[in-house]
Amino acid sequence: MKRLMQIFASFAMLLPVVAWAEPQKGGVIDVATIGEPPTLDPMASTADLVGIVTQNIYETLYTFDKDWGVTPLLAADMPKVSGDGLTYTIPLRTGVKFHDGSDMDSADVVASLQRWMKVATRGKQAAEVIKAVDAPDANTVKITLGKPFAPLLSLLSLNNAAAIIIPSENAGQDPLTSFVGTGPYMLKDRKPDQFIQLVRFDAYKSRDGEPNGYGGARKQYLDEIRFVPVPDPNTRVEGAVAGQFAYVDSLPVESFAKISSGKTKPVILKPFGWPVFVMNTKQGLNADIRIRKAIQAALAPNDMLLAAFGSPDFFAVDGAMYPQGYKWHTETGTEPYKPEGDTEAAAALLKEAGYDGSKPLRILTSRQYEFHYKMAQVAAEYLKAAGFKVELDVVEWATLTKNRTDPALWDIYITHSPFLPEPSLTGIMSDTSPGWWVSDRKHKVLDAFNAEPDPAKRVELWAPVQQAIYDEVPAFKVGDFNALAAQAPNLQGVTPAPWPYFWNAYLEGK
Repeated sequence: MKRLMQIFASFAMLLPVVAWAEPQKGGVIDVATIGEPPTLDPMASTADLVGIVTQNIYETLYTFDKDWGVTPLLAADMPKVSGDGLTYTIPLRTGVKFHDGSDMDSADVVASLQRWMKVATRGKQAAEVIKAVDAPDANTVKITLGKPFAPLLSLLSLNNAAAIIIPSENAGQDPLTSFVGTGPYMLKDRKPDQFIQLVRFDAYKSRDGEPNGYGGARKQYLDEIRFVPVPDPNTRVEGAVAGQFAYVDSLPVESFAKISSGKTKPVILKPFGWPVFVMNTKQGLNADIRIRKAIQAALAPNDMLLAAFGSPDFFAVDGAMYPQGYKWHTETGTEPYKPEGDTEAAAALLKEAGYDGSKPLRILTSRQYEFHYKMAQVAAEYLKAAGFKVELDVVEWATLTKNRTDPALWDIYITHSPFLPEPSLTGIMSDTSPGWWVSDRKHKVLDAFNAEPDPAKRVELWAPVQQAIYDEVPAFKVGDFNALAAQAPNLQGVTPAPWPYFWNAYLEGK
């Protein structure tokens, strides 16, 4: 009962904060993150860490509200869509300034979206159907498609591999060297492995109205936000207990009781998302679907999740890509998902593939997300039992995000994802995302799903996509998990979210 009361108390932090008076401006917060981001260019990375930091600096045309619906951000309104679904006419907000003092207009948006389509994995995904991006006038952008594409607005809304809007003169940079956006905070200083310092952008133009998830008003109460890389999870726990940070992201869930008795309070996001083993289908061992199916059979989700999260309070053994309660939930195709694994079936598939154990299965992982590493250790034992020779490559998270772009370096890499509001935002849906899943079957079912504008019909069309994922095994979903963070009692106005944001946050008593 005491345990349940602790958990219920942590859920209370998920309730909206009611401010009886406008908070005073001022104060500096330190936010502990899992490490140093590999880049401050959110177009160039799908890493959550990059999105968490850079969403305060840059903005997109659209974003997500509290119900995960698409809502305007730099766009003045939702787009006007032609009857055939091929033309999106987007009005832009006026009076929006970049951090360098220049005004944002349609030329900046066109140049930014063109860069996005060349640099970002999700931009490349959209580029397959985008015929043109034009500017009818200074305050309007028109996107013309070659065929209907329902995920377009969601792709334009996400904060990683993000369609950020930057000054047109910077859009030719690759890599990005001028970190200038329109966001509520701007980059002042970065000392690698020490901190990333953001300060209030005084010329920021917020949307009117009330805050609404990632959308709505973005108020700037804090003077400064410092993101501090703390790669070791135990150090993050001790920092949270000691009250060293105002917010600590991605804590091991087994530290819940310890955090509860410290100077910061636990924040639980339930359910948060899903750990995933991504297969390199492009080259190496996993280019052979029989090897991928052997891995699928060998892995034991129940033991992997138990090792990673310690208690069923923090995970669920679930093979569906979306859990019950989500409109995308379906059990279609999940028969190969065996909670305890099937070593004999895996061994038979390896024999059929002619695998003799001479070539190691290389698993790329990191200890900065400690649950990734624990799952890798358990997975390795089950894979060895099936007949695999296994090699764990344990690196820093920034190194992992770099190495996963080279298909010669790995066979599996371990990551995780929140339950995204649009399935086509999932990394494996892009042909160019590390893993490089490309097949006629994928394109047939995914194209039908993406071309359908009717929401109810899209739900039905998602089932064949999940079936293809299980049949072709571009990735292995381990299960569902809850996430744990910690927040100082005097830090208010923070809405728990997969990518925590700190506009609208303030320090009580300032």
